[in-house]
Amino acid sequence: MVASAPVRPDHIAARAAALGIAVNLGLTIAKLVGGLVGHSYALVADAVESGFDLFGSLAVWTGVRIADRDATNEYPFGFGKAEALAGASVALLLLLASIGIAVASIYEIRTPHHAPAPWTLGVLAAVIVIKELMARRVRRVAAAEGSTALAADAQHHRSDAITSAAAFLGISVALLGGEGWESADDWAALVAAGIIAWNGFSLLRSAVADLMDRIASPDVVQAIRTAASAVDDVRAIEKLAVRRAGRGYWVDIHVQADARMSLDTAHILSGKVKGAIRSATPQVLGVLVHMEPHTDALPSPTSEPF
Repeated sequence: MVASAPVRPDHIAARAAALGIAVNLGLTIAKLVGGLVGHSYALVADAVESGFDLFGSLAVWTGVRIADRDATNEYPFGFGKAEALAGASVALLLLLASIGIAVASIYEIRTPHHAPAPWTLGVLAAVIVIKELMARRVRRVAAAEGSTALAADAQHHRSDAITSAAAFLGISVALLGGEGWESADDWAALVAAGIIAWNGFSLLRSAVADLMDRIASPDVVQAIRTAASAVDDVRAIEKLAVRRAGRGYWVDIHVQADARMSLDTAHILSGKVKGAIRSATPQVLGVLVHMEPHTDALPSPTSEPF
């Protein structure tokens, strides 16, 4: 029996993004038709948000595919930041969607209309379950792969589940309240717009941080520092900078060693440091080691004249 080849991490990420595209397409159509036929603007607003989710998932899929390309002479640091760009695009789409939904919700609140049809609650219940399951699945893949873009896509699915829950509550109030409560559905859409805006802002901050080369999370930095410090003949770590690029990291580290060490020995030591770091943190794409003399090993200054 021939064993199947393991699935490459980039294929796992791409598949998760592709599944998001398919799910968002189906739910967008279902919610839009249900909202128009069932007189529910909250459901229509939810469909609009899913439509933006669809474009967001396309951006994530594209970003993941580009980020997985190998480095070239023109792009020696690779294409990892395509993921951060995709995440920023998703965040901007969420912010635009929130503004559009808020404006339309206010208009609907001021305009008398029919109460939503009861069966629209069933549509929303199904959407909530599907979207929450998608959010959890994509979040697991994002955590395993360290993908900023997939994390944004997972948040997209979660925000859709939340907005659908808000729509479910609004329609329920409108149906139970009867005449005079028809606008509860629209108020729910307005609340959903606020939730979408907050999620979009949070995602945008994270994506911009990656694009601006903010230092990696403390646990990643500490793991790299510990690995480098444990190498024999390393006296101290003077500086350590770790920046994120897609699902990987680039490391710039200043290592102090015995000042009397030969250049050849220092070169070998720097290779050991690189190996230790990449072994401890496989997501590291590259390590630049600066070898420096340890201050305690330097000759003590003297006041005697030369």
